Amino acid sequence: MDIPQILANGIVLGALYACIAVGFSLVWGVLNVINMLHGSFIILGGYLAYFAWAYLDLNPIVVLPAVALALFALGYLLQYLFINKVVTAPVLTTLTLTFGLDMILYNLMTVYFTATPRRVTLDFGSIDIGGMVMPVDRVLGMGLALLLTGLLYVVMRGSSLGRAIVAVRMDREAASLMGIRVNRIYAITFGIGALMAGAAGTVFALVFPVTTNLTGSFLGKAFVVCVIGGLGSVPGALVGGLALGIIESFAGYVFGPQHALTVGFVLMLFLLVVRPTGLIGVKGYE
Repeated sequence: MDIPQILANGIVLGALYACIAVGFSLVWGVLNVINMLHGSFIILGGYLAYFAWAYLDLNPIVVLPAVALALFALGYLLQYLFINKVVTAPVLTTLTLTFGLDMILYNLMTVYFTATPRRVTLDFGSIDIGGMVMPVDRVLGMGLALLLTGLLYVVMRGSSLGRAIVAVRMDREAASLMGIRVNRIYAITFGIGALMAGAAGTVFALVFPVTTNLTGSFLGKAFVVCVIGGLGSVPGALVGGLALGIIESFAGYVFGPQHALTVGFVLMLFLLVVRPTGLIGVKGYE
């Protein structure tokens, strides 16, 4: 068994998973909203990057900021206009609302973009590091995913916006008394979650095909990563993503790729029983 190659593949996949899940974890941890739109946001970001490459001949790395900002605007508007009206309602209410919005977005993409798998094909070749052969596009995707996750961590730790988000997460009423506009922070947080999803979709389109058939798969992986790493923590999403990627890589080799996802869900159920907070889960943001 070529353990270094399998490990390298798992790390690349795990970095993508972390980028996919970190926005979902942020929204769930701050708003206590299970965002069923998250998978569709990822695919929409991938589609926008693909169409910019296919029809405008724009490199996805160049259009990534524009795609991210477009998804931020969409997420902000959806939260501000719809979800904020029921954000303090029981979780089932917000889950049902985001599920309905997801069905609308999913069907719009399927009708107008079709479900045909699409991938940006940029032939950068491959590199050989100590016998491990890695396509350059995968290494580039991993680097971008880690960079985006790191930038979000810096924003959460070092900016006034990040501190306001943390304050709302810890105590909504106290934050409101301190002059923080809670509904606006909720909308910004949801927008950041959508921004990260769109950016993750752009990165994913560099490495794998994107199609609306993957929305449920991405949403499921985001759940698993949050449970493994811990909810409401950027480092938790990173640790959970890397853990899931490495586990799936080795499980795919041992049991076959068709069972890799099953092993990930089994691990999630195990952690729910023995450590519900995840590997490095915290009650609030650091």
